[in-house]
Amino acid sequence: MSNKIVLKRLYNLILPYRYKFLFAMIAAVVVAGLSATQAWMVKPLLDKIFFEKNSYYLTLLPFALIALFAVKGFFYGLNSYLLEKIGQTVIRDMRTRVFDHIHQQSLSFFHKTPTGELISRVISDINYMQGAISSVVVGLLRDLLQGIFLLIVIFSMNWRLALLSLVFIPAAAVPIIYFGKAFRRVSTRMQEETAEVSNIMHESITGAPVVKAFTMEQFESQRFSSKVQQLFNTMMEKARYRCVQHPLMEVIGGIGMALIIWFGGREVIAGNSTPGTFFAFLASVLMIYEPIKGVSKINATIQQGLAAAVRVFSLLDQEPSILTKEDALELPPFQREIVLKDLEFSYDSNAHVLKNINLTVPAGEILAIVGPSGSGKSTLTSLIPRFFDIEKGSLLIDDLDIRDVTLESLRKQIAIVTQQTILFNDTISNNIAYGSPECSEEELRSAADAAHALGFIEELPDGFETIIGESGVKLSGGERQRLSIARAILKNAPILVLDEATSSLDTESEREVQKALENLMKDRTTLVIAHRLSTIKNADRIIVIKDGMIVEEGTHDDLLQRNGEYETLYNMQFQD
Repeated sequence: MSNKIVLKRLYNLILPYRYKFLFAMIAAVVVAGLSATQAWMVKPLLDKIFFEKNSYYLTLLPFALIALFAVKGFFYGLNSYLLEKIGQTVIRDMRTRVFDHIHQQSLSFFHKTPTGELISRVISDINYMQGAISSVVVGLLRDLLQGIFLLIVIFSMNWRLALLSLVFIPAAAVPIIYFGKAFRRVSTRMQEETAEVSNIMHESITGAPVVKAFTMEQFESQRFSSKVQQLFNTMMEKARYRCVQHPLMEVIGGIGMALIIWFGGREVIAGNSTPGTFFAFLASVLMIYEPIKGVSKINATIQQGLAAAVRVFSLLDQEPSILTKEDALELPPFQREIVLKDLEFSYDSNAHVLKNINLTVPAGEILAIVGPSGSGKSTLTSLIPRFFDIEKGSLLIDDLDIRDVTLESLRKQIAIVTQQTILFNDTISNNIAYGSPECSEEELRSAADAAHALGFIEELPDGFETIIGESGVKLSGGERQRLSIARAILKNAPILVLDEATSSLDTESEREVQKALENLMKDRTTLVIAHRLSTIKNADRIIVIKDGMIVEEGTHDDLLQRNGEYETLYNMQFQD
């Protein structure tokens, strides 16, 4: 993505605040004009007071200077505040926009993109963007206007000296351009390495139990230290460029000042210019040179911000792979059946995970799905809420293809309880009410009671207002699972998916959770993925999936009598 495109997109972010920007620019024009006036006032200050000894100017000029600085200070502050507000507002909106865009992506996006990478984009990269927007908007535009006014002043005083001073502006631009490219390259690498550091931190912290169980603390420390050292080396490379750039700019400026003093001094000695004119000219040139040095100082910040903007915009340019069609219908309340016709699916174009799936699930049926690991059980249930799009065939709910209805209306009718319980670092009440924020306290308690969770909740010191920690770490596995069941009960969706909801629990916890699941499954169409075959004996129907195909279906007793795949799976579990 070229600088021109990036800057255009940044400009489009500022465009909604153009009226504030206009007022800020008016203030900047005033500041630039008054800065040029300050430089111009050096001439009467020296000529009239120190050389002509004019007492009138001695009385007038100090008051004029005080007024000048006061007015300039007011407009400078107004300009800085308005532009800073614009910059901060843009960054706030950008963070929200990126966060919303991430959550619009399909599950495949999260499978491919590390969590630490996404966190780095939202926090770190947008922080760098903020620096670029603030530097460009707050500093460069004001300094550009100031430079224009000062050029007018120096040309009005001595056009030959002005032309001589202008020779050094291109000379100063050369290192800015050269180092700008270097800063951009290094900044891109630095942001990528920052994301990798963030990802290692996220993995090692969320995986702390495994790290400790396998005594891999030292390994993780070395892995993190290695990546941090790599980031340190990149940051030091950037520091070296910055440390060379500033002295180089000082040398160029010093050469320019020396030539101007030499040429200007000759003009004064020859009587072609007054000392006041020369010093006013020198003050103007110094004031022009300051913004040029300022550009060199903030060049690294700008380039880092532009590199970050490329990463953020590339994320925003990723279209979600699953979207609601423009003419999509609202899915009516589920009443009759779910039908899968000639369904095929693959995560990539090479290997099919599901092949030739034909299945009808009548409303109210409890359908158990069993099969070896990797056979496609979870993938099959993930297609119903359209977490992934089918490759071939169709999936109908009450004769409506799920691709023809809105995602929101589809997913509102499906509740999911998985083996990996997803809870948030919030209160128990907010976790149960997640997705049902308008529920009453009575409905909340009723859902907890039906999930066999009310007893342990009321024993907690803060009851429903207990903060359960990240992923519910303060609760046991069975307690966490019962909270997720209570959440599904409260949602009251007609279609229920249970993905090995008890496989990770001990016998006592499983017994409590199983009771909660029985309450949850009442009057619902339920698809149960089961690892423990003992939990699905009472299912209305069982289908066996192997290598992505349905190879058997029937009741528990029927399938055992067939001496087929189901009996093999059953005997493997109960052979002892």
